[in-house]
Amino acid sequence: PAMIFDIGGGSTELVLVETRAGEVPMIHDWHSVPWGVVSLTETCGTEPPDDAGRTARYAKMRELVRDSLAPFADRAAESLIKNPTAHPLRLLGTSGTVTTLASLHLELPQYDRQAVDGLIVVTEQMRSLCRNLALMSQPERRAQPCIGRERADLVVAGCAILETIFDLWPATRLGVADRGIREGILRSLMASGDAGERTRAALRQMKRASHE
Repeated sequence: PAMIFDIGGGSTELVLVETRAGEVPMIHDWHSVPWGVVSLTETCGTEPPDDAGRTARYAKMRELVRDSLAPFADRAAESLIKNPTAHPLRLLGTSGTVTTLASLHLELPQYDRQAVDGLIVVTEQMRSLCRNLALMSQPERRAQPCIGRERADLVVAGCAILETIFDLWPATRLGVADRGIREGILRSLMASGDAGERTRAALRQMKRASHE
């Protein structure tokens, strides 16, 4: 079984799937909550200047996310009980938050999609990164490679969402994906043999864009 999640700007989507070798993954359940990096940041107000204030704000973010995810967490637990396997639950994240943290984990001077996509990271290492970032001031976060000015105020909310997911669905490792729906559709079309040259050209263009 695997929990796939996408932390967006205005919401977070989660899908509980079961994968079997050589078969299309089966979707057991899915859920969307209205907490993304932008909506959660705006709801919790301006970032306090002191460590105690930042800690309290981060705790509030996590509480809001946990309360919203609680019904889905209960349903997912029931589904996992009804569909037991010998394998532990896996986590797979695809979002700016996850890829940014993966870049920091790798100590990259700038974002590198090829290095990040497909990376497997120990969840406790990601937790440590989340907590360190949550306690930093905005200038300190801006100085971090791969974060910069645009994400400095939003990455904290992303960390709060990610840590809450770790709490609700404990796993030893997190898979990181820098691919989305467009790549999936294109690859499915190509695999079905109905792609044609336009689809192949579009895929080549997307690959070029990812390197620019």
